[in-house]
Amino acid sequence: MSSEAFFEKIQSQLDSGLPFVAYRKPNETILKALFQTSDELYQINGFSESGFVFAPFDNDKDSILIPIFESEFLECEFNTSVVNETNKIIISEEKEARESHISLVQKGIDAINSDKFQKVVLSRKEEIKLEKANSIEIFKKLLNKYDTAFVYFFFHPKVGLWLGATPETLLKIEGNQLTTMSLAGTQKFDGILNVDWQEKEREEQQFVTDFIVNSLERFTGNVSTSKTETVRAGNLLHLKTTIKARLSSKESNLKELLQDLHPTPAVCGLPKDAAKHFILNNEGYHREFYTGFLGELNLKEKKSRNPKRQNVENDAYAVIKTVSNLYVNLRCMQLNDNCAYIYVGGGITKDSDAEKEWEETVSKALVIKSIL
Repeated sequence: MSSEAFFEKIQSQLDSGLPFVAYRKPNETILKALFQTSDELYQINGFSESGFVFAPFDNDKDSILIPIFESEFLECEFNTSVVNETNKIIISEEKEARESHISLVQKGIDAINSDKFQKVVLSRKEEIKLEKANSIEIFKKLLNKYDTAFVYFFFHPKVGLWLGATPETLLKIEGNQLTTMSLAGTQKFDGILNVDWQEKEREEQQFVTDFIVNSLERFTGNVSTSKTETVRAGNLLHLKTTIKARLSSKESNLKELLQDLHPTPAVCGLPKDAAKHFILNNEGYHREFYTGFLGELNLKEKKSRNPKRQNVENDAYAVIKTVSNLYVNLRCMQLNDNCAYIYVGGGITKDSDAEKEWEETVSKALVIKSIL
């Protein structure tokens, strides 16, 4: 279908108050969407379901499902579009937010020095008042600006309206092949990728890598890691390690695997339970779906065994595989009337400086503010 018709369908779904998700995977041009045909709220039971999952940070809370069996699936080619809409924004008082976050970070550092945990990820929520909030135009801006991110638009009348452009994969499973990444450490992008990293950032990234590898080894001994590299996400740089594993059908219990992996030290801390307890009791707000995960769950895809073969011959060399593509919900916002709520945070270790951690959240907030 045409992109114009695709966005008209999104508007119709919003006007009808019906759930949907529209999204584009990293480095692709195809926009996909599931348009649910009722306003029922479906929840995940065992992660054997098929559809689109929207999971919260707190893995003790329910995950939302837009099921394939009760949705219309549509896709279109998305080309860069002209978006003329601009907003005047009013940002909440920065001085009070700064003092509050610095105090929170220092409390986290003190807890680390008291051996309560090795790392904790602490965040804040910022309210931005908009002259008007056109969610479809904001979605288009995200698509235009972040072609290497997972860009999404999620709406459910009983959950809320969320948009984002996240650089971080939680996991990809295609058949029995699993791929994930550890992504941690942050500095501003100043035009070059060949930058120096401090010991604090390298240690933080290694925490995440070790945690993921140890979690996967419970399900398979066949785990490999790439060299750590510097990658760009908007106006920021991060350290990234790619991790791969091969799962047997008996070992690949997705519910147990996600229970072990989520939330990772990249969004929670280490040890996980102690860091999560500190976050829930000290951040002072409810993260909801920020630093949760989202994406395609157990969808069927046709994969060609020999992509060089053309046309009709392709079908004879194609297999149907069950695919899950899940992403960590970073660089996101929630829209409510004419307010945008954005969420930013950073990893805290024994070497963290509270003032610099505040400045890092300011840099991260600019990613979303530039869209608004």
